[in-house]
Amino acid sequence: MAIAPFVDGYDQLILDLDGCVYVGEESTPGAVETLDELRGAGKRIAFVTNDPRRSGEEYVRKLWGLGIRASLADVVTVGGAMQHLLAETRTGRTAFVIGTAAMCRHVADAGLKLLNGTDLASRADVVVVAGTDDLVYDDLRNAVLSVRRGAELLGTSRDPTYPMPDGLWPGTGALLAAVEYGSGAQATIVGKPEPGLIRTALERLGAGRTLVVGDRLDADVAAAARAGLDAALVLSGGTTAAEAEAADDPRPLVVAENLATLALRQG
Repeated sequence: MAIAPFVDGYDQLILDLDGCVYVGEESTPGAVETLDELRGAGKRIAFVTNDPRRSGEEYVRKLWGLGIRASLADVVTVGGAMQHLLAETRTGRTAFVIGTAAMCRHVADAGLKLLNGTDLASRADVVVVAGTDDLVYDDLRNAVLSVRRGAELLGTSRDPTYPMPDGLWPGTGALLAAVEYGSGAQATIVGKPEPGLIRTALERLGAGRTLVVGDRLDADVAAAARAGLDAALVLSGGTTAAEAEAADDPRPLVVAENLATLALRQG
């Protein structure tokens, strides 16, 4: 099947994962075949994700499990971005993390001392809020107390939800909102819509006309705009057709049902 003319005008694509390439543990319709066709046509591919629950290695394994070829260099994660930021600017400080074991490893590998599970958890220098499926009230309490005592608050994103087969589940932004509301502080965001993940992916891909494809206006399309790149929106994740139609600024160049209908010539 031939590449659609719109997508064929680009040398490379930066693809969001959740809602664009897969939803939950299943690939979106035609995504595996689409990626094979794109690569067969010589298009370079990078993947980016605001979901901090897995490490880069875990994302690579998930993609291979779905039948999608990927290397660690192909995947840019918000956890990796958080680790890079902390290692560059906050090594040696103490941290409390709301997040998975993967995010805790990122923070520890950046050179910060984790206070999770200690008597000093509510007195951290830095609080990192990331998505997790295992939140308890004590996590919110320790995060809020630390920030009220002067800790810096960092979040991986403000995404309110992420797509799953049975609907939209609470995302990092929902957890972050509780900490911000309780502490009165506003977090610094590392992931999309900040352009850092997109720029990192662009550095790995190299020069060429680039299209960013995602499922969220407020994250993917906005991050592409801040990075100065074109964006397309797919409706297989967190955005409805009505929301896409009502989008003002920034607007995607194209809206499609999913990655396959966007990238492959139909009919």
